[in-house]
Amino acid sequence: MIGIDLIKTSRMNRLIERFGEKALLKFLCPDEINLVKNYKTASGFWAAKEACSKALGVGIGSECGFHDIQIEKTVKGAPILKFSKKIIDNFKITDSSLSITHDGEYAIAVVAIESSTTNKI
Repeated sequence: MIGIDLIKTSRMNRLIERFGEKALLKFLCPDEINLVKNYKTASGFWAAKEACSKALGVGIGSECGFHDIQIEKTVKGAPILKFSKKIIDNFKITDSSLSITHDGEYAIAVVAIESSTTNKI
Protein backbone atom coordinates (compact mmCIF):
# COMPACT_ATOMS: atom_id res chain seq x y z
CA MET A 1 0.00 0.00 0.00
CA ILE A 2 1.36 3.43 -0.94
CA GLY A 3 0.35 6.94 0.09
CA ILE A 4 1.67 10.36 -0.87
CA ASP A 5 0.96 13.86 0.39
CA LEU A 6 2.06 17.39 -0.45
CA ILE A 7 1.73 20.52 1.69
CA LYS A 8 2.64 24.12 1.02
CA THR A 9 4.99 25.01 3.87
CA SER A 10 3.65 28.55 4.23
CA ARG A 11 0.35 27.00 5.38
CA MET A 12 2.14 25.36 8.32
CA ASN A 13 4.11 28.55 9.01
CA ARG A 14 0.86 30.53 9.37
CA LEU A 15 -0.61 27.85 11.64
CA ILE A 16 2.43 27.92 13.95
CA GLU A 17 2.60 31.73 13.96
CA ARG A 18 -1.06 31.89 14.94
CA PHE A 19 -1.27 29.06 17.51
CA GLY A 20 2.32 28.18 18.45
CA GLU A 21 3.04 24.79 20.00
CA LYS A 22 -0.69 24.25 20.49
CA ALA A 23 -0.98 23.83 16.71
CA LEU A 24 1.77 21.23 16.69
CA LEU A 25 0.15 19.27 19.53
CA LYS A 26 -2.92 18.71 17.34
CA PHE A 27 -0.93 16.33 15.13
CA LEU A 28 2.37 15.65 16.92
CA CYS A 29 3.31 14.15 20.27
CA PRO A 30 5.91 15.91 22.47
CA ASP A 31 8.74 13.61 21.30
CA GLU A 32 7.95 14.51 17.69
CA ILE A 33 7.84 18.22 18.52
CA ASN A 34 11.39 17.86 19.89
CA LEU A 35 12.45 16.73 16.39
CA VAL A 36 10.84 19.72 14.66
CA LYS A 37 13.49 22.27 13.68
CA ASN A 38 11.18 24.74 11.93
CA TYR A 39 7.90 25.05 10.06
CA LYS A 40 9.33 23.16 7.09
CA THR A 41 10.11 20.13 9.27
CA ALA A 42 6.63 20.34 10.77
CA SER A 43 5.20 20.44 7.23
CA GLY A 44 7.09 17.28 6.34
CA PHE A 45 5.74 15.52 9.43
CA TRP A 46 2.18 16.58 8.53
CA ALA A 47 2.63 15.27 4.98
CA ALA A 48 4.07 12.01 6.34
CA LYS A 49 1.08 11.36 8.58
CA GLU A 50 -1.38 12.21 5.80
CA ALA A 51 0.51 9.96 3.36
CA CYS A 52 0.50 7.15 5.91
CA SER A 53 -3.25 7.38 6.46
CA LYS A 54 -3.75 7.33 2.69
CA ALA A 55 -1.56 4.22 2.40
CA LEU A 56 -3.83 2.59 4.97
CA GLY A 57 -6.78 3.53 2.75
CA VAL A 58 -8.71 5.43 5.41
CA GLY A 59 -7.33 8.96 5.69
CA ILE A 60 -7.17 10.79 9.02
CA GLY A 61 -10.34 10.11 11.00
CA SER A 62 -11.86 7.63 13.40
CA GLU A 63 -9.94 4.62 12.05
CA CYS A 64 -6.57 6.39 12.10
CA GLY A 65 -5.81 9.59 13.99
CA PHE A 66 -2.70 11.75 13.81
CA HIS A 67 -1.53 10.41 17.17
CA ASP A 68 -1.82 6.78 16.01
CA ILE A 69 1.18 7.47 13.77
CA GLN A 70 4.47 8.61 15.26
CA ILE A 71 7.59 9.75 13.44
CA GLU A 72 10.99 8.94 14.90
CA LYS A 73 14.53 9.21 13.54
CA THR A 74 17.18 6.54 13.13
CA VAL A 75 20.67 7.17 14.51
CA LYS A 76 21.58 8.41 11.03
CA GLY A 77 18.63 10.84 10.99
CA ALA A 78 16.30 9.01 8.60
CA PRO A 79 12.59 9.28 9.46
CA ILE A 80 10.77 6.10 10.44
CA LEU A 81 7.17 5.35 11.38
CA LYS A 82 5.87 3.87 14.62
CA PHE A 83 2.23 2.88 14.96
CA SER A 84 -0.20 2.57 17.84
CA LYS A 85 -1.24 -0.95 18.81
CA LYS A 86 -4.70 -0.18 17.40
CA ILE A 87 -3.25 0.53 13.95
CA ILE A 88 -0.90 -2.46 13.98
CA ASP A 89 -3.72 -4.80 15.01
CA ASN A 90 -6.42 -3.35 12.73
CA PHE A 91 -4.26 -3.14 9.61
CA LYS A 92 -1.89 -6.07 10.32
CA ILE A 93 1.16 -3.91 9.55
CA THR A 94 4.40 -5.86 9.17
CA ASP A 95 6.71 -3.14 7.78
CA SER A 96 6.72 0.45 6.56
CA SER A 97 8.93 2.94 4.76
CA LEU A 98 8.83 6.73 4.83
CA SER A 99 10.51 9.36 2.70
CA ILE A 100 10.11 13.10 3.29
CA THR A 101 11.50 15.82 1.05
CA HIS A 102 11.28 19.59 0.85
CA ASP A 103 11.59 21.71 -2.27
CA GLY A 104 10.97 25.43 -2.29
CA GLU A 105 7.57 26.09 -0.78
CA TYR A 106 6.52 22.44 -0.54
CA ALA A 107 7.05 19.39 1.64
CA ILE A 108 6.26 15.97 0.21
CA ALA A 109 6.07 12.57 1.88
CA VAL A 110 5.67 9.06 0.51
CA VAL A 111 4.78 6.06 2.66
CA ALA A 112 4.82 2.38 1.74
CA ILE A 113 3.19 -0.11 4.11
CA GLU A 114 3.34 -3.89 4.10
CA SER A 115 0.52 -5.81 5.69
CA SER A 116 -0.07 -9.48 6.40
CA THR A 117 -3.54 -9.09 4.87
CA THR A 118 -4.23 -8.54 1.23
CA ASN A 119 -6.47 -5.53 0.64
CA LYS A 120 -6.96 -5.86 -3.08
CA ILE A 121 -9.78 -4.17 -4.92
